[in-house]
Amino acid sequence: MAELILASGSATRQSMLKQVGIPFTSVPARIDEEAIRGALEHEGATPRDVADTLAEYKARRVSEKHPGAMVIGCDQVLDHKGRVLAKPETRDNARNQLQSLSGGQHRLLSAVVIYEDLKPVWRVVGQVRLSMRPLSDSYIEDYLDRNWPDIADSVGGYKLEQEGARLFLRIDGDYFTVLGLPLLDLCGYLVNRGIIEG
Repeated sequence: MAELILASGSATRQSMLKQVGIPFTSVPARIDEEAIRGALEHEGATPRDVADTLAEYKARRVSEKHPGAMVIGCDQVLDHKGRVLAKPETRDNARNQLQSLSGGQHRLLSAVVIYEDLKPVWRVVGQVRLSMRPLSDSYIEDYLDRNWPDIADSVGGYKLEQEGARLFLRIDGDYFTVLGLPLLDLCGYLVNRGIIEG
């Protein structure tokens, strides 16, 4: 059986794979995400293409050093009116993101690309549409008091699995995709390949 490598240091993605009993090793990919994202946006790439391309870069980078392994690359972007929002680097960034998302809709796009021997063999981009409640400035400040800097590693400045769930009126799509990994699609592929039992 091929070694399974997750090209990510994300504790949330690792936890999801562990919870469903998928054996894997974590090897975070070292790429310049900001530079790649910036170049793609300059070229007019869609948010979906940005997520897919970043996931592929990560899978390929780790695959280069692990021949014979099946490498899972992942990335998630937030699409707000056609513009990609990145993880907030500062509390001010988080405040600005939450203010811009307040009372409207946005999409989370979670991409997975699997590489084997430097070739892509499977990919999927999961999509979730989220409707956020109108948030007052005072609530946003209180929310940040309670949750910053824990939410700094989450696009949009929220974690749905924590207090972030209170920010939303409606979510259309798969919960795992919100967390950054279209887990059901991935499990289906791994079952079909005979990597895990199903």
